[in-house]
Amino acid sequence: MSRSVATRPLARLAVLAVAVLALPGIALAQAQPLNVGIDQSTRIQLSGPAGSVIVGNPQIADVTVVDANTLYITGKGYGVTEIVAVDTIGRTVFQSQVVVTAGSGAGQVRVWRGGQATEMACASSCSPSVRATPTP
Repeated sequence: MSRSVATRPLARLAVLAVAVLALPGIALAQAQPLNVGIDQSTRIQLSGPAGSVIVGNPQIADVTVVDANTLYITGKGYGVTEIVAVDTIGRTVFQSQVVVTAGSGAGQVRVWRGGQATEMACASSCSPSVRATPTP
């Protein structure tokens, strides 16, 4: 009987050690780039409540905080940036490189007139997009 009581703390310690060793696996899962289409949003469920959210380049991606555990990342411009969410004492709860691409490309047309490009949003008809298109 005394032997099983003595091994319970060791078993708890072993379970705790396994849990701590599993944490880097969570960080590695977030290390893969997150692909977001331009003018599209992706929902991110955080592993814990965020106190602050940092966007590396707000011209590429934007973040909408729904609540302490839910973010929506929206692609604003083509490129790569990083988004980090930290809790109230500065521990990272989410970190990912965000790659904003054209996505499927459906419903988008770029019209060139000389050196001037106009990006068009198309459904049954096309109209100029609200996004300014930079000239090369």
